[in-house]
Amino acid sequence: MIAYLENQPGRSPLITGDSYCGQEDSSACDLEAFGSDFGGMVVSIPAAVIRPTTTDEVTAAVRLARANNLALAARGCGHSIHGQAGAAGGLVLDMRALSGPIGLEQGPEGPLAVVPAGATWEEVLRWAVEEHGMAPPSWTDYLGLSVGGTLSNGGVSGQAFRHGPQVANVARLEVVTGDGESFLCSSVSDEADLFFAVLGGLGQFGIITRAWIPLQPAPDMVKWIRVVYNDFARYVSDAESLVSRTEPDLFEYVEGFAFVNSDDPNNGYGLIPLDPTRKPFDPTYVPLGSGPILYCLELALHCGRGDDKFDQRTAEMLRSLGYVKGLEFSAHVPYVDFLLRLKQTEAEARANGSWHAPHPWLNIFVSSCDIIDFDREIFCKILRRGVGGPMLVYPLRRSKWDERMSVAVPAGEIFYLVALLRSARPPPIGPSAEEMMAENRAVVDRCRSAGYDFKLYLPHYRDQAQWSAHFGEKGWRRFVDRKNRYDPAAILSPGQLIFSPGALPHLR
Repeated sequence: MIAYLENQPGRSPLITGDSYCGQEDSSACDLEAFGSDFGGMVVSIPAAVIRPTTTDEVTAAVRLARANNLALAARGCGHSIHGQAGAAGGLVLDMRALSGPIGLEQGPEGPLAVVPAGATWEEVLRWAVEEHGMAPPSWTDYLGLSVGGTLSNGGVSGQAFRHGPQVANVARLEVVTGDGESFLCSSVSDEADLFFAVLGGLGQFGIITRAWIPLQPAPDMVKWIRVVYNDFARYVSDAESLVSRTEPDLFEYVEGFAFVNSDDPNNGYGLIPLDPTRKPFDPTYVPLGSGPILYCLELALHCGRGDDKFDQRTAEMLRSLGYVKGLEFSAHVPYVDFLLRLKQTEAEARANGSWHAPHPWLNIFVSSCDIIDFDREIFCKILRRGVGGPMLVYPLRRSKWDERMSVAVPAGEIFYLVALLRSARPPPIGPSAEEMMAENRAVVDRCRSAGYDFKLYLPHYRDQAQWSAHFGEKGWRRFVDRKNRYDPAAILSPGQLIFSPGALPHLR
């Protein structure tokens, strides 16, 4: 276990093991690095960084935090947006140190990957496919995230309509609670409430140190398809029809996004082609009179090598969809390449500097009953010029989310993920992060004033009244009860801004 502690009045420096960068005078720069995140808008410098390599070391770190009245946050890959994985003046656990070998077990219902929480989903993918020919059924779009991190939030992608989010694809967890005790828990164990509490629990109830993830046979290839719509109502109808069907040979992945009806390189036509050198986007196919926003439905179907009837089957499934004919884009890609499709985007973003720019992202779950009005009032008005990045919009099914988990979702069976994935470049290249955040607030304010049934995904609020409204009366009461039970000193995940250390509300 490696830690740094700044010299502070009344507190001795703690340095255990070797320095993180190989030299003791590097601790200040490391503290600064762990005080920021992918969002690039919040700075919360910790007093110490601890690198636990075992569950026992996580337990020791939690007990150390409690003994010294320090807040503590578990940080995976630092991909939070608003400093949620930070602990200003407290302890940060670098969970990537807890990313040792992945194991294989046989569970009652099939094989399980036994995964340390600091491992990334890309590491899980490569281990599962390359060594065992298997894979988890549910993913995130970007696989450079830690297993513990996504399970503490939700974990959604195009497979979630069929298999549920990542939090619904866990057989067992090892968790260290806020009072420094470790537990093995599952949906049928004596600690079932803890199991469901930490799934989507925003790190408030315990630190996930290991997860048992169900596996299934991995396909060889994927037929990856994008089709374009100019009519959002038809887009919604087709997308909901696809995610509502249960036949086994249908699409395994359904996503989609909105884009600007222009040749803007960051917001327009160029986002659509899977291989622009083979088939570029031809705007002459866009019907005259189309609005400022168009929509792309993105689909994938698993297949084996040498499947002669595969293209015929795909064509039959596409025939009933009402997309703009002539604007179809497809590619056959290996399964692993499809799941790692954002690696090229990441490489390009790192090369042009946008990866290290602020990311004022906004993720919202919006009920199907409000999504048409959302398009009219928000996509086509507030966001009609784009957001300088993808604007995802695709349906999920509420029945795939277990209500015992801590995640808050809209009431209807079908709701949409709307993700505004912005990158702020310095003016005059583009609007500032502050301007983008102001536009995000305008989107949320419009959702509230219109009375939409919506919830923030990866939520960020600044007071308990807003958090209470987010969870609803019953959900908030349960959330507070679990906090009192599993983290009574309120030391865990202070960056979420839900509770203040030592000041938990006690509901009657």
